[in-house]
Amino acid sequence: MSAPPPRRRRRPALPPGLDFWHPAALLSTWFGAGLLPIAPGTWGSLAALPIAWVIGARFGPTAAAAAGVALFLLGLCAVKVYLEKSREEDPRAVVIDEVAGQILAVVPAGLDPVAFVLGFLLFRVFDILKPWPLGAMERSLPGAAGVMADDIGAAVYTSLCLGIFFLLTERPNVFF
Repeated sequence: MSAPPPRRRRRPALPPGLDFWHPAALLSTWFGAGLLPIAPGTWGSLAALPIAWVIGARFGPTAAAAAGVALFLLGLCAVKVYLEKSREEDPRAVVIDEVAGQILAVVPAGLDPVAFVLGFLLFRVFDILKPWPLGAMERSLPGAAGVMADDIGAAVYTSLCLGIFFLLTERPNVFF
């Protein structure tokens, strides 16, 4: 008797009636990062890092934070449309929540490469594990707000941890 074939992960797909080039699809999937077959949330977070670095380096941490907030607000609109088309609560392909959250999470890291990588790793841990109240926020808030809110909470947790990191290591930082 042979073993059954390994289960293949289903690649995230766009909902019916939503073309890839539709602004809601482009933003929600962060230009297709959310359509990658394995760990779309991690790919979305990785896609956010160069944006956060360039904005922070060129315009400073306030501009990086403003970009994260702007993406959060755009994400609310885009995800609302995406959810209406997909009729799912939190589709795997939607990663703009990770993008906005990841940008906000690494703002306190400034341009410190170690803190920047630590910010990425901590954000992913908080986003995946959803410690209280993040999981409750995701479940209790309806629609796009529920999709987006837990990632903003993960960014707050990450920022607090980065603050502790800077205090303990006495590394220079723009915030702590």
